[in-house]
Amino acid sequence: MSRPATSSDPLSPASTDRTSPPNRITTPTRWHWYLFADLVLVTIFAALGRNAHEQSPWGALETAWPFLVGTLLGWVAIRAQRRPGALFPTGVVIWLSTEITGMLLRMLTGQGTALAFVLVSLGVLGLFLLGYRLIVRLISRARRTR
Repeated sequence: MSRPATSSDPLSPASTDRTSPPNRITTPTRWHWYLFADLVLVTIFAALGRNAHEQSPWGALETAWPFLVGTLLGWVAIRAQRRPGALFPTGVVIWLSTEITGMLLRMLTGQGTALAFVLVSLGVLGLFLLGYRLIVRLISRARRTR
């Protein structure tokens, strides 16, 4: 026996109840794009840093790998594929995991971890990893209100 679709039925494609979770059948979470964006932004962070220190940005992966490991660990720890676009806790956990793991791995491998670098990386990675999530959220909200 099927049930009639109502506007508050979260499984209904015509659902207009914005407090309900999205219908996974009609609006799948595109978590892989968020993962890709996180990894690309961390690599861009490393390339920009190398360029700022007059090093070739082509060696960005050499600088980025500890932070990339941290990003992936954050994704696994928070199960980010469930809510990849959430600022909190997903974005914050990924950001802090990227920073902390990246710095720990840099220390273990004899790379620089000067306080100025820690502070700059914390700020830039926060801006990158949280900033684009905020922009996506604002654009989505603006589209829904039209």
